[in-house]
Amino acid sequence: MKRPNFVIVGFPKCGTTSLHYYLGDHPEIFMPKQKELHYFTAKILTSQNKGPGDNSVNQFHINSFQAYKQHFKVAQKKHKAIGDASPSYINYPEIIPDIKEKLGAEVKIIIVLRDPIRRSFSNYLQLVRENREKLSFFEALKAEEQRMKMGYSDFWYYKWNSLYAKKVEIFKKAFDEVYVMTNENLKQNPLESIQNLYKFLGVDATYKPQNLSKQYNPGGLYKQNLVTKLIFRQSGFRRFLKRYIPITPRMKSLKQDILKQFEKPKPEIDKQAEDFLVEYFKDDVKLLKSLIGLNIESWHSKLK
Repeated sequence: MKRPNFVIVGFPKCGTTSLHYYLGDHPEIFMPKQKELHYFTAKILTSQNKGPGDNSVNQFHINSFQAYKQHFKVAQKKHKAIGDASPSYINYPEIIPDIKEKLGAEVKIIIVLRDPIRRSFSNYLQLVRENREKLSFFEALKAEEQRMKMGYSDFWYYKWNSLYAKKVEIFKKAFDEVYVMTNENLKQNPLESIQNLYKFLGVDATYKPQNLSKQYNPGGLYKQNLVTKLIFRQSGFRRFLKRYIPITPRMKSLKQDILKQFEKPKPEIDKQAEDFLVEYFKDDVKLLKSLIGLNIESWHSKLK
């Protein structure tokens, strides 16, 4: 039975969903129907269950290697690259030996980054959409350390999920082939960005994905009504759908078309929270640039 030979390890809210579907459109790449299997971090994530709705989310993590392998059983000989997109992996370097043991030391690693301030805010807005986050953004940033102590899921850790440098450094030292890209470049130069990734994966780099114009999980906020409640809020109905009906790219597109009818203007980050995060992230971004020399021209001007 085939197993992944590349892993997209993160970060959360950096476009890994879109990347999952773009790669899955390539005839030589296999991506499982369920994205974000989180097998290697399942035990860690399951123990973080004290935040509102955390137990519902944790139900979909894959807890056994046998179950994990089942997600790749239909991969065919034509698939030169087989992938697992689980952004949680980057945050827990202690799982690296297990990844190497189960998938092989030669597994390729893809790391997706995003302006850390925008990533943090996008993370916050998702929990607002799900009606789980009740605090203002600035109040939530200040509450993060207390939530960690209380055992909330790491998805509530808005700042921590945007600290990149040391985590990237650890993975680059642990694996021979590590590809680092930004969500911004994927959006601004989608074809060039995805074809460079094809080269890294060793598949036909001239292929043009049919779905490259689509943006999956665009974020933002929406009017509250029965439709948006069914789509966003953690519930028994939503868990049933997610468990028994695989989410296809077409279904994702249909969901976005429906949501556009209820879209609200995207909120801006308040000045207090923005200034706080600039100060919080500037040293990390400086270290990141020294490590990998990544182009971050589209990131916040005070972080460059």
